[in-house]
Amino acid sequence: MAEIGYEEMLELATYGSKVIHPRAVELGELFNIPILVASSFTQNPGTLIHGGVSMEVRNKVRSIAHDLDVAKITVVGVPDRPGIAVAIFEPLAKAGISIDTIVQNAGTGNITDLTFTVAKSQLKKAMSVVEPIARSIGARECVGDSKLGKVSIIGTGMQNTPGYAARMFGALSEKGINIQLITTSEIRITCIIDEAKVKDAVRVLHQVFQLEKAE
Repeated sequence: MAEIGYEEMLELATYGSKVIHPRAVELGELFNIPILVASSFTQNPGTLIHGGVSMEVRNKVRSIAHDLDVAKITVVGVPDRPGIAVAIFEPLAKAGISIDTIVQNAGTGNITDLTFTVAKSQLKKAMSVVEPIARSIGARECVGDSKLGKVSIIGTGMQNTPGYAARMFGALSEKGINIQLITTSEIRITCIIDEAKVKDAVRVLHQVFQLEKAE
């Protein structure tokens, strides 16, 4: 891409792109400093990150990001009452464990399931923190899964333009890719899927949103 906005690049850097550190993008936006990302090996013009990118483009999806450093923990059979979330997440925060996606199912009979994701490197530590808490609050069990990844479509303006989520989910479905969790922001839709399917997901989303074509 010739150019990209700060917000889009920050989402990309946070959700899988390894080209630039998220903090560098934050500082560029804070002080309104354009950032040029270019190759050290070729004379190609590279990509300019700045705040003046026009949102008036036909395809709101500007890029695809993916990340294989994803693990999931599900606390099954959690009592659906006030204070349960803080009882689980406060000890995790004190242990220095960062939480990404959080999903709580609609409870039935005052019982629910609580699922969240962490980095794979923190799964063992997170399980050691959560398992005793799960027992103390009367949850049925605590289940971990490290064989996951995430894929995201990113673009300013998607929230106000219908159809992007449906196209993403439809493309993944046609490839037989099951979505385990979904999280969104104003400019991002992220799906947690089987890590073995991440490459296929990235490929089909590039095709569906025509990102293989130069802008």
